[in-house]
Amino acid sequence: MIRVGVLGAAGRMGRTVCEAVAAAEDLEVVAGVDRAHPGERVAGIDVTDRFDALTEARAEVAVDFTHPDAVMENVRWCLGNGVHAVVGTTGITAPDLDEIRSLTEGDETPNAVVAPNFALGAVLMMRFAAEAARYFAAVEVIELHHDRKADAPSGTALGTVGAIEGERSSAWRGPDAETLDGVRGGDVDGVRVHSVRLPGLLAHQEVLFGAPGEVLTIRHDSTDRISFMPGVLIAIRAVASRPGLTVGLEPLLPTR
Repeated sequence: MIRVGVLGAAGRMGRTVCEAVAAAEDLEVVAGVDRAHPGERVAGIDVTDRFDALTEARAEVAVDFTHPDAVMENVRWCLGNGVHAVVGTTGITAPDLDEIRSLTEGDETPNAVVAPNFALGAVLMMRFAAEAARYFAAVEVIELHHDRKADAPSGTALGTVGAIEGERSSAWRGPDAETLDGVRGGDVDGVRVHSVRLPGLLAHQEVLFGAPGEVLTIRHDSTDRISFMPGVLIAIRAVASRPGLTVGLEPLLPTR
């Protein structure tokens, strides 16, 4: 039985994680930390604002779905106190990853899994986009999320661009001409990324590849937060056996 604590336990994602962990036969949710909502009860546990609740409950793994402004402080505390970290909070930067990597170096240090998206379909979308990039140089990304998302572009969009850049044989850049600033989206390593924020959306992304006479569209839609839970549970079960930092969910998935 793996003992699990959840940071951001009273938030929308945190509650879903607590419920998913509680329903798993081999996992147990033992602590919930949420500085904004202490005193609430989620999945049979009382939420607190104290990090010490994790060590007091002997949590082996902490899952973080909080806020970009708080996530690094949370990760530092977990790794500094012997708790493995599974991080789904968006806004993790390359320097942040470097710091987390340094905090997980050594035989006695806890490990960390940081993933921009835990939905299995989203992982496959990024894999398929990387494959397509070998044949299509012209590509743009449209990511669509709910209007309370704290960052733009999304971590999934950034991860997708990184996967594309790793496989694309040649660069392509569309026209820069704009009659209204910003309508062509943001430039991420030579790939245009467009961020949509609207109520009614959850998490969606299209990767559009173009070539003379054809367009290839790869799209993924998460319509419920439960879509992220299989990946979160995979990461919880795997993190203790993955020394150091693991970036993305794909390295944890079984291969044939």
